[in-house]
Amino acid sequence: MGLKGEKTWEGPKIRLCPGVDGIKYGLEQPFEAIAVRGLPSIQYLGYITQNMLKQLGKRNVKRNGSRSCLNRSRFGSRERDWLKADAGRGCVYVYGRDSAAAASSDLRLVLCTVDTPASEICDGEGRKNLFLQLHGDLVRRLEPTEKPLQIVYDYLAGLGFDDPVRMQEEAANSDLSCMIRFYSEKPCQVEQLDRILLSGVYNVRKGKTQLHKWAERLVILCGTCLIVSSVKDSHTGKMHILPLVGGKVEEMKRRQYTLAFTSAGAQAQTYHVSFETLAECQRWHRQASTVVSMRLSMVDLSCYSLEEVPEHLFYSQDIIYLNLRHNFMRSSGAGSLDSLCRFSQLKSLNLSHNRLGEFPVSLCEIATLTELNISCNGLRYLPSQIGKLLNLQTFWLDGNFLTSLPEELGSLQQLSCLGLSFNNFCELPAICEKLVTLDKLALAGNLLETLDLAVLNRMSHIKSVDLRLNNLKRATGDTLEGNKSVTYMDLRDNQMTHLDLSSLGSLEQLHCERNKLKELMLSGFSLRALYANSNCLTAVNIYPVPGQLTCLELSHNQLQCVPDWACEAKKLEVLDVSYNLLVELPSRILSSLSLRKLMVGHNRLQSLPPLLEHIPLEVLDLQHNLLTKLPESLFVKALNLRYLNASANSLESLPSACTGEESLSVLQLLYLTNNNLTDQCIPVLVGHPSLRILHLANNNLQTFPASKLSKLEHLEELNLSGNKLKTIPTTVANCKLLHTLIAHSNEISIFPEILHLPHIQFVDLSCNELTEILIPEALPGALQELDLTGNTNLVLEHKTLDIFSHITTLKIDAKPSLTADSALTSTFWSHGVAEMAGQRNKLCVSSLALGSFAEGLEAVYGMFDGDKNEELPRLLQCTMADVLLEEVQQSDTMFMSNTFLVSHRKLGMAGQKLGSSAVLCYIRHDVADPASNFSLTVANVGTCQAILCRSGKPLPLCKVFSLEQCAEEAKRVKEQKAIITEDNKVNGVTCCTRMLGCTYLHPWILPKPHVNSIPLTVQDELLLLGNKALWEHLSYTEAVSAVRHLHDPLAAAKKLCTLAQSYGCQDNVGAMVVCLNISEDSCTCEMHGLTLPGPGGLSSTTKPATPSSSSGIASEFSSELSASEVSSEVGSTASDEHNAVGLDGSLLPRQERRCSLHPVPPSGIFQRQPSSATFSSNQSDNGLDSDDEQPVEGVMTNGSKVEVEVDIHCCRGEGLEEFEPPAAEHSSSAPGPEDDSGLVLVIRRQNSVNSNTVQKGVKEKCELQKSLSTCCLYGKKLSNGSIVPLEESLNLIEVATEAPKKKTGYFAAPSQMEPEDQFVVPPDLEEEVKEQMKQHQEHGTDQEKKEEHAAALPEEFDTAL
Repeated sequence: MGLKGEKTWEGPKIRLCPGVDGIKYGLEQPFEAIAVRGLPSIQYLGYITQNMLKQLGKRNVKRNGSRSCLNRSRFGSRERDWLKADAGRGCVYVYGRDSAAAASSDLRLVLCTVDTPASEICDGEGRKNLFLQLHGDLVRRLEPTEKPLQIVYDYLAGLGFDDPVRMQEEAANSDLSCMIRFYSEKPCQVEQLDRILLSGVYNVRKGKTQLHKWAERLVILCGTCLIVSSVKDSHTGKMHILPLVGGKVEEMKRRQYTLAFTSAGAQAQTYHVSFETLAECQRWHRQASTVVSMRLSMVDLSCYSLEEVPEHLFYSQDIIYLNLRHNFMRSSGAGSLDSLCRFSQLKSLNLSHNRLGEFPVSLCEIATLTELNISCNGLRYLPSQIGKLLNLQTFWLDGNFLTSLPEELGSLQQLSCLGLSFNNFCELPAICEKLVTLDKLALAGNLLETLDLAVLNRMSHIKSVDLRLNNLKRATGDTLEGNKSVTYMDLRDNQMTHLDLSSLGSLEQLHCERNKLKELMLSGFSLRALYANSNCLTAVNIYPVPGQLTCLELSHNQLQCVPDWACEAKKLEVLDVSYNLLVELPSRILSSLSLRKLMVGHNRLQSLPPLLEHIPLEVLDLQHNLLTKLPESLFVKALNLRYLNASANSLESLPSACTGEESLSVLQLLYLTNNNLTDQCIPVLVGHPSLRILHLANNNLQTFPASKLSKLEHLEELNLSGNKLKTIPTTVANCKLLHTLIAHSNEISIFPEILHLPHIQFVDLSCNELTEILIPEALPGALQELDLTGNTNLVLEHKTLDIFSHITTLKIDAKPSLTADSALTSTFWSHGVAEMAGQRNKLCVSSLALGSFAEGLEAVYGMFDGDKNEELPRLLQCTMADVLLEEVQQSDTMFMSNTFLVSHRKLGMAGQKLGSSAVLCYIRHDVADPASNFSLTVANVGTCQAILCRSGKPLPLCKVFSLEQCAEEAKRVKEQKAIITEDNKVNGVTCCTRMLGCTYLHPWILPKPHVNSIPLTVQDELLLLGNKALWEHLSYTEAVSAVRHLHDPLAAAKKLCTLAQSYGCQDNVGAMVVCLNISEDSCTCEMHGLTLPGPGGLSSTTKPATPSSSSGIASEFSSELSASEVSSEVGSTASDEHNAVGLDGSLLPRQERRCSLHPVPPSGIFQRQPSSATFSSNQSDNGLDSDDEQPVEGVMTNGSKVEVEVDIHCCRGEGLEEFEPPAAEHSSSAPGPEDDSGLVLVIRRQNSVNSNTVQKGVKEKCELQKSLSTCCLYGKKLSNGSIVPLEESLNLIEVATEAPKKKTGYFAAPSQMEPEDQFVVPPDLEEEVKEQMKQHQEHGTDQEKKEEHAAALPEEFDTAL
C-alpha cells in the first residue's frame, strides 16, 4: 500500500537476504515492502527485530571481497540496482524508542537519497519527528529540512572515507549505529529519568507522630524538593513542598519499604512514603540521598538531551546553581529558556554546548545572575540587552564565533572574569577598558597577530592575560610607559621571534613556550617564574637581576652559556637548561645555596666545576653529555642529593661517597646506564646505603661482588642489562625490598636466587644463557611477570612449568613452526618486541607482530598505546590484522586508511569510548608487479611512530598528531571550536588530535591516519616501532645507533626500552625492532609448496637457534594455562611435530609464486633442487637413510635419530670447468646430459657466525635439540658485501643430532631455475662423490622401486649426492 498522494511502485516483495525467512528470526509475517516511491526517493523495508539485526550484523562482518555489501544482505535485485546507479543514494536505519534495551523493538530500513529531508521520512513512518544520536550519547531532534542520509555521508567523510561507493557501503552497515543512529521516538533511559524526576502514587503520612493517617497521594521528587499533592492523582492545585537540601532521608524499621523524608532547619517537616517493592524504595532512597547531601541548592541536569526544563522543577524555588550543559534547550515555549526567570534565587547558570545559535535575550531578565556560561553555542554576536545583567561577575563565552563585543557590556561594572577564548577576535576588545573590575582576560585561540602593549597598558585593572594559541608574531607599543598591573601572561604556541616585555614591571610569571623566539627581554623586579622552553633562544636578558626568581626553564633552545643574571638569582630553586649547546657550567650555578633542582642534560659538557662548599642540591640530571668523570666531592658536598642521572656519558669511575667510615649520603635514585663503567665502580656504590633504584645497564660490568650487593638492603629496582655478567650474586637475597630485577642481554647461566624475595614483582632475564632453574616449591605471591625468552639452552621441566603457571605473565620461547612460509619470511625479516610497565601498575601498550602474513610473503607489525586504558590496545592487537586482510582484498590504494577507520568503528561496537594511538606497518610486494621488490606501507594516528634505518641513518615514516608538534592539526581543532585547556589537551582529555576511539570527541579527534608508502631497498637495515614514551626520551638517531650493531632483534628492543627508562621514562614504554634483509635480487618464488630462500638469508643472531630473539616468537602464558599446556610448547626435545610441513598437502594447493630471477620453466625439463635441507631417518639407528645401505660418512649418530644439515648451491660455473664430472656420475633421475650442462654443485659448511649449530661439547647437543636449519649461504657476493670463502665448503654433512622422525630420505628443497647448467665438484671431494655415485648406480633397481612407492605418497624430491 502506497502513501497518500504518492504513486506506488508495484514491485516484488522485498526480502532481507537470500535464504533468510522471517520465521527463523522470530518474524510472524513475511518481510515485505510497505511503500516505494517511483524511482524512488525513499523506500521502507518492513520491521526487523533486534535479534534479526544481530544475526545480520554477524553476517555483515564477514565480507567476501565484493565492493558492496548491499549485494549480499538486505535488498532485492531492483533495490540493489537502484542503489548502484547513484552513489548519492543509500539507506538509513530508523530505530524505535530505546531499541537497545527492548528485545522486541522494531527497526525500519529506509532507502532514500541525499536530498531526502527528514520530514519525508517522518511522513512515511507516521511520526512527527526524527531524532539523531551520535556515539550513543546525546539525542537531538532533527529539523524537518535536515537530510538524514546527507548527515550520514558527511559524518563518514569527516571520519576520513573518500570513496563515495565505500561510504554508501558503510552507511548500509548496521554496525555504524554504534556511532550514528536515527530514532523515530526519543529514547530515554530509566536511570536518566530517575535523576530528572521521580513520581508515583503512594501511601503518604505527614509528621513524625501517628496522629495523621496514611493516604494515597501523588509524590514527586524533582530538583531539590519533595512534592506531595493534596489530592490523589492531582498534578495541579495545592502542592505540599518539602525542601530536601541539608535534610535527611531514612528507612523506617517498623514498616517495610518505607522512607522518611525530613527537611532542614528548626521548623523541619517530615513525610513518610510507603512503596510497594524494594527496588522502588531503593530508587527513591538513592536519588533523595544525593539531594540531601548537597550543601547548596544545586541541580545538575547536564547531558540529558533536554529540550525543556521539567515543569515540576519550578517548585524548587531555592535553586541557586542550575547546570544545563550539553542539552538542546529551546529558546521559547513551555519549560524553555524563557521560563528560567521564574527561579527567583538563581545565581549561576551553565548553558554551554546547547547549539543555541543566538544569545537568548530572555536570560537578560534574570537579574540575580552572577555567573553565566554560554560557551560553545555558535554565537556570532551579543544583544544590547546584555547590559541588564548588572550583577554578573563571571561571563564565559568561549568556543563561539564572536568578533566584537557590544558597548552595553561596559555597564557590567562587577564583571571580574571574562572568557573569550576560541572565538574570532583579531585584537584586544576595547570595551575591556571600561570594565574596571576585570582582572582576568582570556583570549586564547583567537586570531590576534599583534600584541599591542599600549592597549594593554590602558587596561590598568587587568592582572592575568591568556593569549595562547593565537597568531601572534610581534609585540608593539611604547615600552617606556610601564604597566604595573599585569602579573601573569601566557603567550604559548604563537609565532613570535622577538619579545620585549621589559615594560611589564609587575610581571611575576611568563609562559612563552613553543614560539620561535631568538631573543627575550624582561623586567626582573617581580619575576618569579619563567617558562621559555622549545624556542630558538640564544640570549635571555633580564634587568635588574630577578631577586624573586624561583623557577627558570630554558630547555630545547640554542643557548651556549648560562646567563650571568641566573647565577646571581639568590632564590633560584629550579633551573632547566637541558637540550641546549652548553659547553661548560658556571661554578656559581653548581655551588648555589638555593638551587635544589638542576637539569643540564643533552648538552656538550665535558667536565663539571669542583664543589668547595656544601650545597642543598636534591636533583641533578647530567645525562647525554661528554663527561668522563664527576666532581670528586660531589657526594660529600651534596648531602641532600636524592636523584642523580648521569646516563649516556663516558664515565669510567665514580667519586667516593664518604671520607670516613660512615657515609652521610641520602642518594635514592642513581641512573648510570650507557657509560664505560667497570667492576671497579661497584665498591663505591656501597657508600649509598639508601639507594632504592640503581640502573647500570650497558656498561662493561663482568662481575658484581656479592659482598657489595648484600649491603644495598634498601634496593627496590636493579637494572644490570647489557653487560657481561655471568651470574647474579646469591647475596641478592639480602635485598628484601627488591621488586624489580632487569638483567637481560648478559651471559647469565645460573638462575639468581630471587624467588625467595617477598616483594619481587618483575624479573627480566631474557637473552642470556640460562640452562636450568632451581625454584622453591611456592613462588612469592607478589611475582607478576617473569621473562625468560631468548635463553637458547633453557629446558623447563613439567614441575617447573606447573609452578610457573601461577604467574600472571610468563614469557618463554615458543616452539617455532617449521613451515615453508616461516622459513622464507625469516630470511627477509625477523622481529623482537619489548614492553615495560615502568612505574605504573598496568601495561597499556600492546604490539602486533606477524612475520608471516596473508600468503606468507607479507608481514604486519603494529604498536598500540592506550595511555591509561589497557583493554583498548589489546582489542586492536587482536582485530586489526584481520581488518587489514579484508581491506587489502577490497582496495589496492585505500586499504590502510580504511583499516584504521573500520577498526575505529569496531571499537565503538565494543563499547570503547576512550582512545588509542596506533602505528601499523605492512610489508608486501607491489600488487601491480609481483616480481618487484618489497614495499613498506606505514599508517599512524596519535603519537606512536615507526622509523626506518636506511644506510645507518633514521628515516621518519610517521606524523605525530599532537597539538604541540603539528600546527596544522592545532589549527583544525581551533577552527572547529574545541576547547584546548592550559595543559594543551583537547577538552582536557588528550593532547592527540587523531586517535582510534574517542568517539565522544568527534569531530575534534579523528581516526584518519597518515599513510606513507615507500619501496624497501638493500640499504634498509631496521624498522623501529615505538610509543610516545620511547620517542620522548630517545632521538631517532640515538635509537638507530643504539641497536644497529645488534643481531638479535629481541635484545635490540629490550635495549631501547631500557634506555628510555634510564633516561627518565616512568610511563609504559614499548619498542619493536624488525631486522630487514632485503636485497635487490631477493627470491620469493615457490615450487611445489616449497620455498626458496633469498640470497639475503643470513641468520640475524650470533646465538645459536634462539627462536625468540631471532624471530621474535615468544609466548605469554597467563595464569590459567596448565603445566601440560605450557610443556607442549616449551622444553620438548623429542617431539614429532616437525613433520615435513613443507611437503604435506597443506601447502600444495597454493599457487606457485615466482620472481623475476626464477621464471616458470618450460614443461618437461628437469630442475635440480639443491639448497639447505634437513632430513632424518626412522629406518635404522646407525645413521642410515631410508634408501641407504651403508652409513653416510661423517654422520654422528645418537642411537635414535639423525638430523643432517647441508648447504648446497647451484650456480653457473665460471673457471671451474676442470672439475666437471662425467655424465655417468649424474643422478639417475636426470632426463639427459644436456639438462645438467653448465651446473656447479657447491657444498658448503655454514659460517660459524650465521649458523644455527655449534661445534663442541655438551652445549652443542643442548642447542641443537632446539635448533632449526633455516639459513642459506649463497656462493656469491651478498647484499652486505660479504663473500663465503670457498675453502669452507669441505663438509658434506655438517651436523647430525636428534631430530623428529620422518619417513623420508630426500632433500626437501625447492628447485633452481637453471636447466642448462651442470654439476661441478671441487677436486678435494671428487673421489668421494664418484664412490657414492657408483654405489648409487649399483642399486638403481631398488631405487626405482622406492620411487614408484613414493609416487603414491605426498610429492617428494630426490637429489642424490
